[in-house]
Amino acid sequence: MERIERTAIRNLIHNEPYCRKVLPFIKEEYFTDRLEKVLFTEIYKFVNKYNNLPTKESLSIEINGNKSINEDEYKQVTDILSTLNPEPVNLEWLVETTEKFCKDRSIHNAVLNGIQIIDGKDKNHTPEYLPELLSNALSVSFDQKVGHDYLLESKERYEYYNRKEERLELDLEFFNKITRGGIPSKTLNICLAGTGVGKTMFMTHLASSVLLQGKNVLYITLEMAEERIAERIDANLLNVGMSDLEELPYKMYETKINKLQSKTTGTLIIKEYPTATAHTGHFKNLISELALKKSFKPDIVFIDYLNICTSSRFKSGANVNSYTMIKAIAEELRGLAVEHDIPIFSATQTTRGGFVSSDVGLEDTSESFGLPATADFMFALISSEELEEKNQIMVKQLKNRYNDPTVNRKFILGVDRSKMRFYDVEQNAQNDLVDSGQETLSSNDKFKKLGQFSDFKV
Repeated sequence: MERIERTAIRNLIHNEPYCRKVLPFIKEEYFTDRLEKVLFTEIYKFVNKYNNLPTKESLSIEINGNKSINEDEYKQVTDILSTLNPEPVNLEWLVETTEKFCKDRSIHNAVLNGIQIIDGKDKNHTPEYLPELLSNALSVSFDQKVGHDYLLESKERYEYYNRKEERLELDLEFFNKITRGGIPSKTLNICLAGTGVGKTMFMTHLASSVLLQGKNVLYITLEMAEERIAERIDANLLNVGMSDLEELPYKMYETKINKLQSKTTGTLIIKEYPTATAHTGHFKNLISELALKKSFKPDIVFIDYLNICTSSRFKSGANVNSYTMIKAIAEELRGLAVEHDIPIFSATQTTRGGFVSSDVGLEDTSESFGLPATADFMFALISSEELEEKNQIMVKQLKNRYNDPTVNRKFILGVDRSKMRFYDVEQNAQNDLVDSGQETLSSNDKFKKLGQFSDFKV
């Protein structure tokens, strides 16, 4: 019975539809027989160079010029070539069988390479590379999608228009309005604010609300200790002021935690990295480790915060300007979101001018305008003495790929800083916002309008 390796090589020479479908995914390392490996390599080189299938004669000539094989091996290869005649075969079956072969060989090779790493024979990798090695092996597949055919796939496109996209709903009404029902996967979402205004508070609030939905949350911090982030989430979820947490008897604290566990099926993991030392490579390894060790797959990732990450493309201390560095970090984080099919939330600082501005714009993003160019959704948190007195904060949309950013451009949220919590306020609180794009209010609003704001800080 002919082995799949030999069948694959036969059809790579004679079966053009098969060759076009599978050649981009097959690797030389999948072949165990040296001569079959030589044949595959010459086929691959020929197709890539001439965009056509090689004949047996052209392969024989190319192999004859290969200095890595001797005369006996050349004779054996030509004998193999003489047996590779075209034969009828079911294309679908052959592609599926080849894909299974590639997956099996990939996993087999990963296990062998892992043993080499554990034994110390691989000097280029440490055992920390093992989760990524196995993850890459398990993810091998033949992606047959090569683009959207505008005319032939109109039905699929229409179904896409009418399909309800899965979004992660938030517990703040206005955020669900401006995002058309929540945050989609594969997106990068950025909160812009100045020091002390509430970037971390906003992200810990969202992390808490998503956890209560039964979702898995990964919170990566490069600014505060893991315990400090957990403290803010405790205040939010346990309904206890930050200053009261340390006074809370352990028995009562334990009771509240147990009650919280009964309310959600989700998991929240908080991971701390030293400032300016971690990049998407570390985050990928963390996600892989959590999948292997805890069977944990995040539904959303928070990174606190983007500007104090580093880039996986530029070495630490490299002579790179801030625009390029921050843009690279943003692109890598968005790539991570796409790769793992999750939304990512992060934050950034305002410039000094933006800190005292009453109308923050994208131009007030510190260090790099490349960040708002990359983000899918970006908004500013704006505070003032008047708003602080009312326990409120203003949100301004800066960029929105999910909806029209001119609708509800500005809106007010309530804030309870002692419990690290945001909440919806009455609609009348939105009335006096200038150039806010607020939707028409209902006629039964009963509360006084909020006064004009001055002396803003972000």
